[in-house]
Amino acid sequence: MKLFPDLEKRYAHEQLTAREAQRAAQFIAFGPIVFEVSRLMVKFGILELLRDSDGGLTLGEIARRTELSEYAVRVLLEASLSIGTVLVDPESDRFTLSKTGWFLLTDASTRVNLDFNHDVNYEGWFRLEESLREGRPAGLEHFGPWKTVYEGLSQLPAEVQRSWFGFDHFYSDHSFDEALRVVFSRPTRQLLDVGGNTGRWALRCVACDPQVEVTIMDLPQQLELMRRATASEPGADRIHGYGCNLLDESTPFPTDRPYDTIWMSQFLDCFSEEEIRSILGRASRIMTDATRLCIMETFWDRQKYETAAMCLTLTSLYFTAIANGNSRMYHSDSMRRLVESAGLEVETIHDFLGWGHSIMVCRKKQ
Repeated sequence: MKLFPDLEKRYAHEQLTAREAQRAAQFIAFGPIVFEVSRLMVKFGILELLRDSDGGLTLGEIARRTELSEYAVRVLLEASLSIGTVLVDPESDRFTLSKTGWFLLTDASTRVNLDFNHDVNYEGWFRLEESLREGRPAGLEHFGPWKTVYEGLSQLPAEVQRSWFGFDHFYSDHSFDEALRVVFSRPTRQLLDVGGNTGRWALRCVACDPQVEVTIMDLPQQLELMRRATASEPGADRIHGYGCNLLDESTPFPTDRPYDTIWMSQFLDCFSEEEIRSILGRASRIMTDATRLCIMETFWDRQKYETAAMCLTLTSLYFTAIANGNSRMYHSDSMRRLVESAGLEVETIHDFLGWGHSIMVCRKKQ
């Protein structure tokens, strides 16, 4: 298994002493409590109060400012000492924010992940074992009767939609500027955006190039969301829709125009290997020697820092229990193998785009 250096250092060698390992094991055992306490320390404003205080606050001061009982504040603070998000001065009994607490409060990706895991995943993960044994997203039944979360996105509760799209858009949006430079380094007049969701990438493309036309290939209900989201935006007249179910292997890719670029951003991680092989095979049939297929993914093995890889491998279980039951965040070698099985080859890979994305540029096998 190939890994970038920071990941190999962590994943190929033991890092902890026996006592540290024992604590880590107990931390895992109390994981749900760690999560809920930390989330409420943010929601109740306690971490924010500590950040903004000079010299820290006493338990009583926090209780008065939050209008929580001293009991509620005490159990949260004492748990947070063990979790590592707050510190206490034994002489004055004043609490302050730790480095971990600061990141929990202010790091944008951490807050996005926190909301996503609470609103979208938390209750569904109780059925993770069932999902793994049966190969279906058993946890999705908490929200509705759909086979995949994508069929029900437009019907999810408003706060769940906010957290789902907030998670999805946060990671992709931070990569768009660099991704545009990669895509438009070659002449592109017709771009096929596969799984284009609400059209955010399409809008960036038509703003970047006044001649490009974008066709979004997605579920009909997603195209309706896209049309509403892009209707009043500049360049919307150059964004088209092609409604289909990509899980239907008989569904062809559009041939109404010669596509210079086929774009798949945070898309293939939504499918199993067999489904990806089918999708890439159908894409390859409409490609010419001049067409390039650009796959933008957060490959967990190609992360500069291990923390990002951790977030990605754990996010795989969202796909298991909630999204579809059979996909994951992929290792780049797995994706390369699937690309080659579809009669394509990887021309180049661009790493470290935005929050850990890579673009795998593929062409017809020479």
